[in-house]
Amino acid sequence: MRFIPTRIHGAIDYLTGLALIMAPFVLGFADNGPAQWVPMILGAAILVMSLMTDYELSLARLIPMRAHLGVDAAGGLLLAASPWLFGFADQVFWPHLIIGVFEIAVALTTNTVPDTADVGVGRDYGR
Repeated sequence: MRFIPTRIHGAIDYLTGLALIMAPFVLGFADNGPAQWVPMILGAAILVMSLMTDYELSLARLIPMRAHLGVDAAGGLLLAASPWLFGFADQVFWPHLIIGVFEIAVALTTNTVPDTADVGVGRDYGR
């Protein structure tokens, strides 16, 4: 069931990207290891991808919404599993797990078609 509008998803993207970049410093696990760099790299990737996605809060509108949501879900899975994949679960895992699961949930519940007519002008979204 998809009920999150793409405009809201865009706002969530920018907030999540910034939160992932700041989390290691705010939550005290900025140790220059994978616990720090995995969320920071994913946060930066979310911001860049958001600027290029075909939705209301984008600049370039190059990435289709369905592809964006797939990458979001994959990134969320990587983030959620990263403490165990990269061996830092004994140090910290809750922020990675919670935000990762949140990213997956948002990806699975966001509309795949932007709500406004000005997004993707000239594109046929199958309406």
